[in-house]
Amino acid sequence: MNLLLVYLLLLKATLTSFSGLAGLPIVRQDFVIQHHSITDAQLNQSVAVGRTIPGPNGLYIVCVGYYAAGIPGAVAGTAAMITPAFLIIPLLRWVGKRAGNRRAKGVISAVLLGSAALLIATSVELARVAVHDSFSGALAAISFFVMSATHIDTLWVMLAAATLALIRRVF
Repeated sequence: MNLLLVYLLLLKATLTSFSGLAGLPIVRQDFVIQHHSITDAQLNQSVAVGRTIPGPNGLYIVCVGYYAAGIPGAVAGTAAMITPAFLIIPLLRWVGKRAGNRRAKGVISAVLLGSAALLIATSVELARVAVHDSFSGALAAISFFVMSATHIDTLWVMLAAATLALIRRVF
């Protein structure tokens, strides 16, 4: 896949991502559905790796770049991930002046709700790929319950689930 295209598609996802994985539906649409450069399984792996290593939630973008175009794709993903950081100061200055405006608040709320809806829709599709047997389904359900009913950090739930899956695979 063309490196400039990888960068631009990942930049589009990071520029429209307002919290961590909010760009995931865009990434899936561009890389899995439209260009067929990665699979849903690779996207799931990218998210899993991005969530388990230290750093920002958007690190899965680097993994997607790697799956799409190897090491150069990972570099393009890194560049796409950090580009918005250079735009934040002018954006904060512009939004800060309009933060009290009712319309500005409405637009921000609408964008956040829209991105949440897209994230839910994409999560359902990715869950179908990830949950391929009863053990995976039970592990996903238990992890969801633990994360939503307790204050246990997501990292510990993911590490426990990964450990159980590894034990199951070994034995």
